[in-house]
Amino acid sequence: MAMSAATTQSFLLNNKTTRQNYQTLKSATHIAAFPSTHVHPTTTLTSTYKSMSISCSAAASTTTTPLQTPSSTSSDRVFNFAAGPATLPENVLQKAQADLVNWRGSGMSVMEMSHRGKEFLSIIQKAESDLRTLLNISDEYAVLFLQGGATTQFAAIPLNICSPDDAVDYIVTGSWGDKAYKEAAKYSKPNVIWSGKSEKYTKIPNFDSLVQNPDAKYLHICANETIHGVEFKNYPTPLNEKTILVADMSSNFCSKPVDVSKFGIIYAGAQKNVGPSGVTIVIIRKDLIGNAQESTPVMLDYKIHAENNSLYNTPPCYGIYMCGLVFADLLDQGGLVEVEKKNQKKAQILYDAIDSSNGFYRCPVEKSVRSLMNVPFTLAKPELEAEFVKTAAGEKMVQLKGHRSVGGMRASIYNAMPLAGVEKLVAFMKEFQAKHG
Repeated sequence: MAMSAATTQSFLLNNKTTRQNYQTLKSATHIAAFPSTHVHPTTTLTSTYKSMSISCSAAASTTTTPLQTPSSTSSDRVFNFAAGPATLPENVLQKAQADLVNWRGSGMSVMEMSHRGKEFLSIIQKAESDLRTLLNISDEYAVLFLQGGATTQFAAIPLNICSPDDAVDYIVTGSWGDKAYKEAAKYSKPNVIWSGKSEKYTKIPNFDSLVQNPDAKYLHICANETIHGVEFKNYPTPLNEKTILVADMSSNFCSKPVDVSKFGIIYAGAQKNVGPSGVTIVIIRKDLIGNAQESTPVMLDYKIHAENNSLYNTPPCYGIYMCGLVFADLLDQGGLVEVEKKNQKKAQILYDAIDSSNGFYRCPVEKSVRSLMNVPFTLAKPELEAEFVKTAAGEKMVQLKGHRSVGGMRASIYNAMPLAGVEKLVAFMKEFQAKHG
């Protein structure tokens, strides 16, 4: 039975019907969306990954009065160009809404579940399994669902991989790479082997020109700089085979296929492309686990989290659940090859509009490394930028103001931004130029 489209806000704020039907939520809606016959996993994740298909467990469902929700349509939603937390797929929000109060007949919300109960174990296991499928992650890697944002990993990585006197290399292509470098200085001996700061972070270096330290424990990059809109289209190879490549992929995680085997560690905050804020995903080669500095806090020790299958303490359960729904949706779209094609099309339309504006709009980033996710641009007449942002918001296109450190505008067009949103933005840009050009 199809659910009426509705926003999360309308469900949470206008849920009188939901409260009245609290006892009747084991409905045909849930049964249709999530069949009641499932495999019930009885074991937690093991340290060795095996290709598997996991279905989420649930208590037996009974058919009662279908859940009714306030009438709402997609027209109630804005096109949200925020850099993060960012827009989520509407169909994912609808699935979460349908099970918000009573997850698959269990009689409780995911937000109320014990993280050690069979219901949540099935959720986190399926999320990991689907992510492994999406990125073709081998059993040589552990997948960790953590907290603290990618910023916490700026410290966790050197603490787990280095001794205080070990050398590490950083390529700094934007603000986040710079912050990672500065944090690493507290726990290792980092060296910036290239920085784009003098050119306002608009380029990525030629890898052949890099002077790497052959003794560096790792080479760190930020794969996509959210603020400056610079994205690696391929990746450098560490000079020494013992040196690992580490990447912050927060803002382009799961936006395209990635050869995980080239990296020792990939980490990402979920709130850009794969879920709400509160979840940090770490993909780490297992042989790198277990060598943390003695002073490493327990919550930053990868060994602790790997041994406990991301359940050492209470994890961000609802956030992980939402990530799992997004992973399943990406698989339903045909995987990351198909997702990348959609992202390329959206980005091309927007960049073409900027480049064909005869200078009215300008993108400062070198064309070969422009991000598919975050598109910064300015106006030839800066005094019009505030009016641009305000007028666009009136047309249900929000969060287009650029980062405070850069100015101008920025359109974040992550996986969940529909093509229609980009097309509407481009049409608005042309109208705005016609009026003010």
